[in-house]
Amino acid sequence: MDEKIKLPEDAFQPVGKDDKLDDEKIAAPSRTFLQDAWHRLKENKAAFISMWILIIIALFAFTSPITAPNPNSANPDYANLPPKIPGVNINGFNGTSIQGGQRVDQYKANNVPESKHFILGTDYLGRSLGQRILHGTMISLLIGLFATLIDLLIGVGYGIISAWKGGVVDLVMQRIIEIMQSIPNIVIMVLLLLVIKGGILPIILAIAINEWTTMARLTRAQTLQLKSQEYVLAAQTLGESSGKIAMKHLLPNLSSVIIIQTMFTIPAAIFFEAFLSYIGIGIQAPIASLGTLINDGQRNFQFLPFQMWYPAIVLAIIMIAFNILADGLRDAFDPRTSRH
Repeated sequence: MDEKIKLPEDAFQPVGKDDKLDDEKIAAPSRTFLQDAWHRLKENKAAFISMWILIIIALFAFTSPITAPNPNSANPDYANLPPKIPGVNINGFNGTSIQGGQRVDQYKANNVPESKHFILGTDYLGRSLGQRILHGTMISLLIGLFATLIDLLIGVGYGIISAWKGGVVDLVMQRIIEIMQSIPNIVIMVLLLLVIKGGILPIILAIAINEWTTMARLTRAQTLQLKSQEYVLAAQTLGESSGKIAMKHLLPNLSSVIIIQTMFTIPAAIFFEAFLSYIGIGIQAPIASLGTLINDGQRNFQFLPFQMWYPAIVLAIIMIAFNILADGLRDAFDPRTSRH
């Protein structure tokens, strides 16, 4: 029993530098919070594809002043021409339409030169519908982005102050929000039109005046949770000012809520602009927006449906893509909300 057990000399082998000792090691790669969110977003194929669709649409729209410089250039001789793509002999894209029960080449009938073609057709004034859709998309995106920027600046600051101060200040500020939410956007828009001439500015102001309240409520709710966290209490104990605590601790932790809400606010602003322009109190001619293009197209929808379908399709794609991307961002920033 007391005899010592001796191991053979070849029981152990020296470890070489090239030996892969971690082949069976199980460990996830080290990532930051944003890197982890980006990884989850890329795994969500629908959201990732929607993001690239929006990027492509934005690139085409914001480069339209260079690629499509004359959206308001009218030529009555080219009025109501159907779409024509060179080399494509498919009805609806070959420049023909039905007239008197027969298919007629509208480009030959209007003596349009062979080198001249309009991929998405023309409107009732002979303006290129493709160029006007590009410019209209740019205007609609600009309105959505500027209105959302104002929404961020007001809503985030308002929500943080309301939750941080608490007490009577919070009570009064929340009652103000309830009053603002009780006023319909359309009423604000009509009142602004009495003061400001029609255009982009009153639409942006009408959206910004009312829509920031949702951002403020979400920010307030999240800040109420964060202000009781240990690191915030520690910062207060160390004597840091409220401004520094907001910048260093609150805003970084509110970023996911802010980004997600922004993704929902932009399409809502774009749709509101389209609705106002469609009913005639938004963007005024000759400026194009998706709403004005749909409004112009519906007048000839029975005979020239493409004039309404194309801008409506672009608007639908933008709305759907933004909402799918917003859902994907929500799941990426907070996996607990994932429905998969």
